[in-house]
Amino acid sequence: MINLPKGSKKLLNAWAFYDWANSVYSLVIASAIFPIFYGALTLTKDENGTILNDTVTFLGIDFNNDTLISYVTAAAFLVVSILSPLLSGIADYVGNKKVFMKFFCYLGAVSCIGLYWFSLDYLWFGLLCYFLALIGFWASLVFYNSYLPDIAFPEQQDKISAKGYSLGYVGSVVLLVICLVMILMYETFGFEDEGLPTRLSFVLTGIWWIGFSQYTYYYLPKGNKKQKFTKHLLFNGFKELQKIWHKLGHTKSLKRYLAAFFVYSMAVQTIMLVATYFGIEELDWGKTDATTGLIVSILLIQLVAVLGAFLTSRASARFGNINTLIVLNIIWICICVYAYTITSPNQFYVTAGFVGLVMGGIQSLSRSTYSKLIPEGAVDTASYFSFYDVSEKIGIVIGMFSYGYVAQVTGSIRYAVLFFILFFVIGLILLFRVPRKETV
Repeated sequence: MINLPKGSKKLLNAWAFYDWANSVYSLVIASAIFPIFYGALTLTKDENGTILNDTVTFLGIDFNNDTLISYVTAAAFLVVSILSPLLSGIADYVGNKKVFMKFFCYLGAVSCIGLYWFSLDYLWFGLLCYFLALIGFWASLVFYNSYLPDIAFPEQQDKISAKGYSLGYVGSVVLLVICLVMILMYETFGFEDEGLPTRLSFVLTGIWWIGFSQYTYYYLPKGNKKQKFTKHLLFNGFKELQKIWHKLGHTKSLKRYLAAFFVYSMAVQTIMLVATYFGIEELDWGKTDATTGLIVSILLIQLVAVLGAFLTSRASARFGNINTLIVLNIIWICICVYAYTITSPNQFYVTAGFVGLVMGGIQSLSRSTYSKLIPEGAVDTASYFSFYDVSEKIGIVIGMFSYGYVAQVTGSIRYAVLFFILFFVIGLILLFRVPRKETV
């Protein structure tokens, strides 16, 4: 480890490079290859591609395959929502937070590698690896984000944070393309079928995450020890959340906006997590290779999201944040109505394009709107954003459980889209109740 001064270009770049290392989890495991692999493993189809059976037995209970993975995902996010305040409470007070960051990084990466052995015979092991990989990814981000004020001056933070996001996008796409080539050209690489290269993609994700993170760890400081760690500090994060909850009662705009965000974010985040599963089960791919089609659609979403974020920022500057968010929610409702009816790959590509266009926009604008509504002069902005993040995670838990329950009861995830429409409608109504200000 080299001790570099705060604001050092090399230190800032090393911090941002962790996005390059860990973002492969988001794309390969959460969004693209693992959902396709899970669907292929848990679905029984005939020669024409018609689904014959989508039931999975776990712990002696029969689940719809989508219900099972959504429940596991929701449970993992529930753990994350409980862990985040605990970890936030200690992140700034222990002198070895790099050790914590490494622990969760390695937990997540090794769990990704463990997905290589995912099978119906050892379903509990595969789901455990999936569960721990999700926790490792999100928990490591708590400490990663907490480093930002330690290594960058205020005027540097926006720029280096954006650089990290860009590096993460590029790095994840690079690995996804490598994995896609390996899967589609399996014969060229000497594989008998797509199964082994798909499993190797999980191994590559873990190795990529561990390997490239070493550059970050080499330059990041051990941590700034402020005071001795005590039981009081362990629960400090929860106490800060409680303080913010009480303060919301005195800020009508922020309270009403947060309620709206909580509801519509349930739908946005859940759609991002389950889009691939929908494509696997609800579309008639015919002679088209489903793996290629789904990954192409995911890359399309990633590319269009950048444009969407740019267009949304321009629209918010002209029409105001709340008005723009209202329009975005209306577009999301239209997307859900259309998605409920789609059956072909081309229709899915169209839907993916529009999802990408509003996905990047609504995420970036939601966060900046929240920032603008925080009372002027507030010194505990970190606590406000911790409350925001926990609200988002709890929303994901509710969204994933709702999605899984509907899939289990109806036997089709298509009907879950109707619940997403309900979330967006309620969010839209709540947005209309947010008092307008010149800044929003």
